[in-house]
Amino acid sequence: MNPNHIAIIMDGNGRWAENSGKGRKFGHQKGAKSAREVVRYIGSLGIEYLTLYAFSTENWGRPIKEVNLLMSLFIETLELEINDLNNNDVKIKFIGDRTSLKDSLVKKIEKAELLTATNEGLKLSVALAYGGRWDIVNATKILFNKINELKISLKDVDEKLFSSSLQLENDPDLLIRTGGERRISNFLLWNIAYTELYFDDVLWPEYSEKNIDEAIEFYKERKRRFGKNV
Repeated sequence: MNPNHIAIIMDGNGRWAENSGKGRKFGHQKGAKSAREVVRYIGSLGIEYLTLYAFSTENWGRPIKEVNLLMSLFIETLELEINDLNNNDVKIKFIGDRTSLKDSLVKKIEKAELLTATNEGLKLSVALAYGGRWDIVNATKILFNKINELKISLKDVDEKLFSSSLQLENDPDLLIRTGGERRISNFLLWNIAYTELYFDDVLWPEYSEKNIDEAIEFYKERKRRFGKNV
């Protein structure tokens, strides 16, 4: 059975550009093209949820020129792709700290979410200015405010309620990381407690349908016990 929810850490744009003798801008542009193709292919497989790690809270520490380039690319990609996503019944949601983003990008995000809000095909979440630790702290603040406002009591707080306060509505079955690194990089720390992890050496701009198929085959071979001896 295919996974219901795939999450991807899209790593390797910069290294791919360097290996190709190109600037980092070219690598990020090629990475955006790969993301578009992956979204279309995963949607065609009937998988319900896809979450892409586009920009982490730590990425703010990159050179300002590269950060500005990425922000501009996000706006450009949204403008180019949103109608196609909508026509293909994709519902898009952005997760992360929007207060750190420029108003121009936030407006594009809100417009894209509103346009696709009633779509019933692939549910695409894009993690932008996102960090797993930030997500957990943010969920804690949400619950604290609800307790202060007497909407809930402390005894009501359990794993299910905490999970509902996180950015992502459900947990991934399969997490793919491209680019050869073997780490999580502060992504969905709560949500991946029992997610199957698949690390691929292929750099993101070269990622293909074949690579997705291989990751899914890996997932199908796993026996998911969720801590139980079954």
